[in-house]
Amino acid sequence: MPIYALGDQVPDIHPDAFVHPDAVIIGSVWIGAESSIWPCAVLRGDDGEIHIGTRTSIQDGSVLHTTPWHPTVVGDGCVIGHIVHLEGCTIEDNSLVGNGSIVMHEVIVRTGSVVAANSVLLNGTIVPSGALAAGVPAIIKEGKAKIEQIAFAAQTYVDKGRRFKTTLRRID
Repeated sequence: MPIYALGDQVPDIHPDAFVHPDAVIIGSVWIGAESSIWPCAVLRGDDGEIHIGTRTSIQDGSVLHTTPWHPTVVGDGCVIGHIVHLEGCTIEDNSLVGNGSIVMHEVIVRTGSVVAANSVLLNGTIVPSGALAAGVPAIIKEGKAKIEQIAFAAQTYVDKGRRFKTTLRRID
């Protein structure tokens, strides 16, 4: 798998994490225990830091980047769907960002919140705990997130990461 240092910026990946061989990790990236990084995901910590908590999935084709002023932080027990773009934002614990969403600079998605698929969160948006953010640009709907569904999805990807870490093999 392509994992790159960039000068003195060296990724720190917990040994219990799963990083798919086709994911790309560059620079100042920290990945916690039991987290999973899936095919074609790119985590590029060149201008600043990217922190991925424990038991969090970064799914296929997602791109995480940062700015010199704003790290990208994803908490514990989060689900970051397919083809998501996160840049200079904070996704707090036990939150879900749906497929195809874009979450930009200084956005904070509070604990237990959901960003609906294909939503765009513009700079500085705050999604309160337990809320659903949906649309382009996203509209906040308080109290609409379903924390049990987020927990189920997070556990599913912890289990998949364990399975892939022990049984994935290339056959060509």
